[in-house]
Amino acid sequence: MPSVSIIIGQYFAGAAGFTLTPDGTLLSGDETLEKFPVENGRITAESHYEILGLVADTVPDRAAVSLRYAKAIDIDKIGTLALACKAAPNVDGVLQRVARYQTLISDSVRYHLEVEGQSKFLRQDVLRGSGPGLVFSPEAGLSALFCLVDQVAADRIKPDLVTFRHSPPRDAQLFDAFFGCTVEFGAKADGILFSQATLATENKLGDRALSEFLTSHLEAELENFKSEPPLVRSTKDEIARTLSEGLPKMADVARRLGLSVRSLHRRLADHGVSFQTLAEETRREIALGMLRDENCPFSEIAFLTGFSEQSAFNRAFKRWTNQTPANYRKSLLN
Repeated sequence: MPSVSIIIGQYFAGAAGFTLTPDGTLLSGDETLEKFPVENGRITAESHYEILGLVADTVPDRAAVSLRYAKAIDIDKIGTLALACKAAPNVDGVLQRVARYQTLISDSVRYHLEVEGQSKFLRQDVLRGSGPGLVFSPEAGLSALFCLVDQVAADRIKPDLVTFRHSPPRDAQLFDAFFGCTVEFGAKADGILFSQATLATENKLGDRALSEFLTSHLEAELENFKSEPPLVRSTKDEIARTLSEGLPKMADVARRLGLSVRSLHRRLADHGVSFQTLAEETRREIALGMLRDENCPFSEIAFLTGFSEQSAFNRAFKRWTNQTPANYRKSLLN
């Protein structure tokens, strides 16, 4: 189940004037607003976006919140990833580490480092999230990432361009001053463009030997994090196997796994997931993978992910990513 480090949630809640306690209680002063489950120092992506949505509904100055969040983060509390970024030889090395190991902080988003001529574009894709809080994911996330790069670099960093897909907040001018470059809204992707000269900027504490040691540690963490319990993998495999015949019933999957419905439900709950969640994740993962093939029709993707109509698939995909399938495919091809 996609999740986010509670540390990220705590910094964001604090930037909006709330408090998120280590046990997942969201407070406004002394008033308890919500209580979110915490497991291994992480909250679910749904909980994270619920917090972001609450902020979006109650705080009008969106850019100000995003920038307070970005500036408040103590990168030394982020763990091994922050150390590896510090030890990277240059800005390019920092961006490569962010793109590869972001999952260790939040697997509800992904960063992709794309070559554009002599420059590189760090693109953010939201993998899991919905509601009004979605706008904070690129705004706050990219602002925090820029702060990280700027803090560890030996010289001041200035990107060439920052782009957001959504419409601007009322205090959007704050982003122009913060990034020190053109900030475009209504663009085709969320991301930051860095020139070749900026990418080559050395870091203050760049250390190749230490960098190699830390990245090997991160690789081990990533492999461990990605590993799903066997029952979860088996359940998703069974769901995927029959999706073209429609969304399978839990009873049918349980029978193929040699379990009763009650037993499957209980054992999945022990891993913090439900059958419905796994079915949704499986559909989404298959759809995202198939959309990378520009020759695969949307109607076929809808059929193979268990939707009776393409319109139903389109609505589900918009809920998953805040994009239409067509726009998502365009973002991959451009």
